[in-house]
Amino acid sequence: MKKSLFTLEHTRQLTEDTYELVLSGDTSAITAPGQFVNIELPGKFLRRPISICNWTEDALMLLVKVVGDGTKELVRCVPGTELDVLSGLGNGFNMDLAGEHPVLAGGGIGIAPLYGLTQRMLERRQNPTVALGFRTGKDAFYVEEFAALGCRLLIATEDGSLGVKGFVTDCIRAVPECDYVLSCGPLPMLKAVHSLPQLKDGQFSFEARMGCGFGACMGCTVPTKNGYKRVCKDGPILYKEEIVW
Repeated sequence: MKKSLFTLEHTRQLTEDTYELVLSGDTSAITAPGQFVNIELPGKFLRRPISICNWTEDALMLLVKVVGDGTKELVRCVPGTELDVLSGLGNGFNMDLAGEHPVLAGGGIGIAPLYGLTQRMLERRQNPTVALGFRTGKDAFYVEEFAALGCRLLIATEDGSLGVKGFVTDCIRAVPECDYVLSCGPLPMLKAVHSLPQLKDGQFSFEARMGCGFGACMGCTVPTKNGYKRVCKDGPILYKEEIVW
């Protein structure tokens, strides 16, 4: 974990309520896709945890969905704004366990960490199939960016306006050779993916309300087969065999 100042370079609106933010700063504490940052906002008691979409040595990319006053203020920041950021939080995905043909499954804003994960897996000559789910085609974002990486990309929408009509699980069922999953999204989606019999093992990124973001306050504990774990410190990535629904 590292505390430092980042400068907002630019903001791009992707959908009605989803934005891409690029910040410049020291990213040396970030070591794995799936980690997150915790951002301090003026006048807010608690920081806002945001998944890391991608990063370079001196830049950080975030995808932010506006869900409350804090995220609304964040996406309204103007270029040049300095933000106090805790970076390199959480354990991140373990790519070494995923094998050569994993499936990466994301829903809604949960697709964010899968972008950097996909890029790094391709660099390692792993061949991920990426399955992304949205409610409608109007809600979809970053589809072109994933496609540009050159991965096998499957899209599902609940109303069938983009890709197949259905859910991420329908995409995964169409790829029987994939038996390992790395997934991030809303809890019902994670539970549905977890229940697919073809997936023998996998890693699931969980969300929880957080206080500190680095394991001190114990406010984000969840039960597992190995006892209670802190989503911010022991997670956000939990392994398939330890998850309790």
